[in-house]
Amino acid sequence: MKILLFGRGGQVGWELQRSLSVLGELVALDFDAAHNVDGLCGDFANLAGLAETIRQLKPDAIVNAAAHTAVDKAETEPELAQTINALAPAVLAQEATKLGAWLVHYSTDYVFDGSGTQARNEQDATSPLSVYGRTKLEGEQAVASCPKHLTFRTSWVYAARGGNFAKTMLRLACERELLTVIDDQFGAPTSAELLADVTAHALRTALRQPEVAGLYHCVAGGETSWHGYARYVLAQAQRLGWTLKAGPDQVAATPTSNYPTPAQRPLNSRLDTTRLQSAFGLTLPHWQQGVARMLTEITGKQ
Repeated sequence: MKILLFGRGGQVGWELQRSLSVLGELVALDFDAAHNVDGLCGDFANLAGLAETIRQLKPDAIVNAAAHTAVDKAETEPELAQTINALAPAVLAQEATKLGAWLVHYSTDYVFDGSGTQARNEQDATSPLSVYGRTKLEGEQAVASCPKHLTFRTSWVYAARGGNFAKTMLRLACERELLTVIDDQFGAPTSAELLADVTAHALRTALRQPEVAGLYHCVAGGETSWHGYARYVLAQAQRLGWTLKAGPDQVAATPTSNYPTPAQRPLNSRLDTTRLQSAFGLTLPHWQQGVARMLTEITGKQ
């Protein structure tokens, strides 16, 4: 099987290079053509180039880990966000359909309005609050036109590689004696590693059972707030030997209203993963397991 991966430089794309490599021949493309073999196009602002690259490679599966994820910046550049998050996935869907290839795509809890306290399932009505959420929903709808597609909605993604919330909290806790973190947004921190492993397992299953095609929610188990997340990170860091000015008890709680942003954030990012676990025979680990492993990796301590 030949797999074409877009967005190799991102957190999820980086992990996908590992998880997908065991399934067959993997061609992983970056946004910058200078970093790609034979100058192949991975630039999602270049729709014609994307189509030509797919036609040239004729993959059996296309995995799209590329996206415009700068949520606030999208408010001031909606056309670029739509091109990258909606129009480019539409091109992938068209080309995958022509080839009879599988298309794997990632979406977000931002397609919902964040109301209520219940975990949303795949059938719940969408109502995005931001340009980012709206364009990601358009991308979902475009990908759904491909008969052989797998779309995974996720939230609060992090990885040991690159920047993330946990690393920010650690840096600030080394500099300050008191931190203030939002406590009225709820979700499940989900590792790029988990998403990549689920993707490889699901794609392998789909090759044998094409009826599993469709939309799935994929997040780690359990839930927390950003405030609870921060407290857990600092407690684990202390256990690993970090010397911090601010420990978990020095993290103050504050509502989202005290931190206005250009793009409105959903307060409820809970996603129900029952369908995913049932379809693919999975048990998703609690969010704390992945965060603890990531912290051990970035500190280099056991």
